[in-house]
Amino acid sequence: MHVTPVTRDVETARVWFERFEGAGLDGLIAKKLDLTYQPDKRVMSKIKHERTADCVVAGYRVHKSGPDLIGSLLLGLFDDRGVLNSVGVVGAFPLATRRELFTELQPLVTTFEGHPWNWAAHEAGERTPRKNETSRWNAGKDLSFVPLRPERVLEVRYDYMEGTRFRHTAQFVRWRPDREPSSCTYGQLERPVSFTIADVLTSG
Repeated sequence: MHVTPVTRDVETARVWFERFEGAGLDGLIAKKLDLTYQPDKRVMSKIKHERTADCVVAGYRVHKSGPDLIGSLLLGLFDDRGVLNSVGVVGAFPLATRRELFTELQPLVTTFEGHPWNWAAHEAGERTPRKNETSRWNAGKDLSFVPLRPERVLEVRYDYMEGTRFRHTAQFVRWRPDREPSSCTYGQLERPVSFTIADVLTSG
């Protein structure tokens, strides 16, 4: 347990902004000097990192409002072995866009046979999602999806990587028809220098 460091100096805060990320922290909190903690109220500002990455679209989940609406697109990045890893989702689309995307992506729908994420396939008669399909936050949530041929690339905004995945839901920026799927690797991501939380919070 550590006491959170505080500063009024902007340059010091900028140094913290970089170093704290290397210790696994999201960013900084900014507040007025006389502002007290107020539960369940957004009265302080959270300053987080924002970066972009080009990702392969390898599947989608349908929206809860209907089977012809895209709920979220599943994103992938290739590792050094050439394996496409699941890194997160993008899903904040207007309703009309969800329907347009559903129609647009139907020609790419495929089976799990030969798909890079065939671990998500359901066996005949299987009623519950496999271990790889469960949410990190809700073990009972069904995360099954419709597989797509990994041929489309899009650019997303993200704030932080947690291991090999985006920590939070990514934000759609644009489609990248100029990028080959094979070029979407972890090598494009900025990786902060690693620190331990103890070193960061006790160094001032």
